[in-house]
Amino acid sequence: MKNKAILFLMAIMLLPLTSMAQDIFSKYSDNPDVTYVSIKPKMFQMLAKMDINSDDPEAQEYINMVNSITSFKVITTGNKSISGDVSKWVQSRKNALEELMEVKDNGVNMTFYVKQGRDEDHVSEFLMFVDGLSAVTKDMEVNMNGEKREFETVVVSLTGDIDLNQISKLTKKMNIQGSEHLDKKNKK
Repeated sequence: MKNKAILFLMAIMLLPLTSMAQDIFSKYSDNPDVTYVSIKPKMFQMLAKMDINSDDPEAQEYINMVNSITSFKVITTGNKSISGDVSKWVQSRKNALEELMEVKDNGVNMTFYVKQGRDEDHVSEFLMFVDGLSAVTKDMEVNMNGEKREFETVVVSLTGDIDLNQISKLTKKMNIQGSEHLDKKNKK
């Protein structure tokens, strides 16, 4: 009986850690204070075939990379509480990821993480975390569904067999802010 009580207490103490490990994207996908985007592999395959000359070697590399993506998810929020939760989730993931680079500019912190893939040029996960956006977006007139939106935090997760040398090309094609920093990093 005493052992069961100890196990019960340990389970209660570990409960906050297990809830933090919950996928942050699933947790907030239906929250009205969050803009949630999830692009499935089939959509990437369709995008890869649009307006690209398949005889061009660079275009073929892009098509191959896009076809290897298994998941692309984004959360954007201006809610401080959710931003804090997203930040805690990213912190909990840091041990499993390698920090690729960090950019700090005008109160905005942008950090790129990767998880090693099959070789040095490939990653199985790419995570971009941007925090502090309200410092530069507070005066912008961004409206979604007729409501003014402010942004504080963005987290982008990309999984698959991703060629790190091609990631900046993908982020540029998708108009993701900060992709120019990745391109500079890869050229060093």
